[in-house]
Amino acid sequence: MTPLGPGTWRFSSFPNRLGFRLHCRILTALLVSLGLLAARAQTNRNPMADGGNGSGYDMAPETSAAVAAATMPRTSLSFDPGWRFFKGDAKGAEAAVFDDSAWRTLDLPHDWSIEGPFAKTNKTGGAGAFLPSGVGWYRKAFTLPASAAKQCVFVEFDGIMANSDVWINGHRLGHRPNGYVSFRYELTPQLKFEAGATNLLAVRADTSAQPASRWYSGAGIYRHVRLVTTDPVHFDDHATFISTPVIETNRAVIRVQTTVCNTSGQDREITVRARIQGPPHSAPDGRYACSGDSGLVTVRAGKTADVSFDVTLPWAPQLWDVTHPDLHTAVVQVNTAGQTLDEETLAFGIRDAKFTAEQGFVLNGRKVLLKGVCLHHDGGALGAAVPLSVWERRLKGLQELGVNAIRTSHNPVAPEFLDLCDRLGLLVMDEFFDCWTVGK
Repeated sequence: MTPLGPGTWRFSSFPNRLGFRLHCRILTALLVSLGLLAARAQTNRNPMADGGNGSGYDMAPETSAAVAAATMPRTSLSFDPGWRFFKGDAKGAEAAVFDDSAWRTLDLPHDWSIEGPFAKTNKTGGAGAFLPSGVGWYRKAFTLPASAAKQCVFVEFDGIMANSDVWINGHRLGHRPNGYVSFRYELTPQLKFEAGATNLLAVRADTSAQPASRWYSGAGIYRHVRLVTTDPVHFDDHATFISTPVIETNRAVIRVQTTVCNTSGQDREITVRARIQGPPHSAPDGRYACSGDSGLVTVRAGKTADVSFDVTLPWAPQLWDVTHPDLHTAVVQVNTAGQTLDEETLAFGIRDAKFTAEQGFVLNGRKVLLKGVCLHHDGGALGAAVPLSVWERRLKGLQELGVNAIRTSHNPVAPEFLDLCDRLGLLVMDEFFDCWTVGK
């Protein structure tokens, strides 16, 4: 296995960003933070599904640009279908009135660099497979129902390679240099909700600065995109964590920590409630379910409130392990006056992990040798936009060889890759970034 180096460590146990994820920036921080085994929220997603595109996300029923009215406290719709793409720079393409009718129509994820042509003169060089780099533009038109005007609307990108700029209806939302990090923008203030009004999302990605890496990085919106709608009172982005501070033979304590945002114009009294569910037939009553809540919490108008509480499982917990990755789920809600304002589904593993000077890595009380491999984020001839089924076949093959740990070389990977490792029972060293010759 490659020697351990700086990075973000994740010891995973579920097909989600939520699972057994142990984070740190350097190895020292890892040893200090072993008791903080946190699960991160990924909402309204079926982690076992492929969604028809290798993503694990439910696809929209049509590729139409229209978005259906929200019927749940939170909706997360695939925004992959129906984009326009142009290879090269296009002056003024951020404007809503720009004519993109001659552009290519495609669905995401999309890596335009892997399409070639190969040339020894390409600036990416041998490390970049002599494939092209440069600027690519993406545009997507969509409509929203009038009912969405009372909600908060966000766009989430799992990764854009690289140096991306994003606009909504001509308004610049921001710039993201790193091509591997997931991010989101709020669209609400610039959206049009009137009947027949069209909104235009534009993205410019630029990989011109080369050679940027010592491996193939890809180009464009090569990971999934989602449109998320929430109530004005909602969970903050990636703020909900599940940890297991107490694990005993006949019980376990599940700690729920989150942050609730109130973007409405008045103070709100809320309660955060969590229902814990787990593997079937693991509790005396044959179901694995219990719940708890925070009690009343006041969230001031325009402010946030941190919330933390414990839920006790009053029976022997089934533990996550590399040999049997048992999965648990927490359905966490923001409630007020009998109404559910927001809901997230988090998956996690109940487990105990630590490093000791005597035994090295210890999982659930037993020494586990990390038998790892290093994997880059591409899929060979498939480029950087890799279907989940390809990763599943590859990881299962590695497990047959005895592998139980993955080092993501050398950057954060797609969320569904971590999800898959969680489900399969693979430990993950999730590296943060590698600068090489061009800053990321």
